[in-house]
Amino acid sequence: MTLLSVNVGRARSVEYTDAASGMTGIDKRPVEGPVRIEAPGAPGVGASGVAGDAVCDLRFHGGDDRAAYAFAREDMDLWERELGRELANGSFGENLTTRGLDVNGALIGERWRIGEEVVLEVTGGRIPCRTFAGFLDEKGWVKRFTQSEAGPGALLRVIVPGEVRAGDPITVLHRPDHAVTVALLHRAATTERALLPSTLAAAEWMESGLLALARRYTEKYATA
Repeated sequence: MTLLSVNVGRARSVEYTDAASGMTGIDKRPVEGPVRIEAPGAPGVGASGVAGDAVCDLRFHGGDDRAAYAFAREDMDLWERELGRELANGSFGENLTTRGLDVNGALIGERWRIGEEVVLEVTGGRIPCRTFAGFLDEKGWVKRFTQSEAGPGALLRVIVPGEVRAGDPITVLHRPDHAVTVALLHRAATTERALLPSTLAAAEWMESGLLALARRYTEKYATA
């Protein structure tokens, strides 16, 4: 299991974002050399946990629960074939492009060591938005990405900060004792809402937005 690239994006003005600033950092490109990753601060206040990476809409991105975003190269390759176009590392706005790691099968709360020191914890999966659709410029992209078997990729919090770089090995350090994967949580939050109560088994580790959704749904619909 390997980190293929570390990708960062600079803020730029676009027409396809709902961010109040009209800016986005979704266009991420691989960078050379070591890049520091650390906890950026509370959701809504902290931005990206990856040094040099811009987060422009703090409502839905950034903060300790979403300090970084990982996507598997294997899933990017599936999209290349489906879309009939080349997709470089970083094309889905991910900070970390991996090889050999089951990103979408990861359990919420699973911990990964990258390189010698950094430890990251899985908190959820990416929910596609208008900015993502506009950046990819693919018809019906939000629905296609949501329903795809390729998976959403993993949001991550920083447990141990430090530096990572392309080529670093990835090791799974810990898997919690529940069955809520990134893929399952994504389905529950998007196309199969009836699954949401079951995802609360991973409440201790879930990112705040998805946790709030699961709790609201459960309080409204779950039966005693």
